[in-house]
Amino acid sequence: MTRAAATIAELSTPERIVEAADVLFYQRGFEKTSFADIADQVQLSRGNFYYHFKTKDDILAAVIALRATRTQAQLKAWTGSATTPAARLHCFVEMMIHNRHNLLRYGCPVGMLCAELARSAHPAQGDAGMIFGQFRAWLREQFTALGHAAQADALAMHLLSRSQGIAVLANAFQDEVFIRQEIDQIEAWLAALSAEPSATRKKPSRKRTPPASD
Repeated sequence: MTRAAATIAELSTPERIVEAADVLFYQRGFEKTSFADIADQVQLSRGNFYYHFKTKDDILAAVIALRATRTQAQLKAWTGSATTPAARLHCFVEMMIHNRHNLLRYGCPVGMLCAELARSAHPAQGDAGMIFGQFRAWLREQFTALGHAAQADALAMHLLSRSQGIAVLANAFQDEVFIRQEIDQIEAWLAALSAEPSATRKKPSRKRTPPASD
């Protein structure tokens, strides 16, 4: 979820604040991150900080918007780089391997924030969950393209829920082997789904030519 091209020095002050808050909210949690923590991270005075963001909820809204933008960009990149729905689904699964060290240490950034906001009935809870909605819609498109239109949404939710379960348990048990084992099982499941439509598709029946009459 890092910005590839821009360095911190190239970002505007509000962008630097949001970037720092994004990391701190993930690593420490929203409630445990203070204005002072974020200001210290970007080396800003309190006055300069409050000029850009009046409340921590304002920063939270900006962090959620940043994450949503990055998620959409990642989904677009997967769609553009992978030529088949099976390959695109593989990109989603590989994300867990790529992010495994952060998952072990901090859990899933989307899931952890949603859970924290839900506990306090925070008004931004629905906005944070919107990112799961982005993944759900994209996964649904891939399962539809794979030939499972009738079950596409259920399959998308199943894959999302399983990925969240992996993140929670990997974080709880600090077990990287568990992540890899679960990923292997998901890959096998997806391979079976990829083969299923063609294997079960009915072959067109040939019309019998009536016998010639005498």
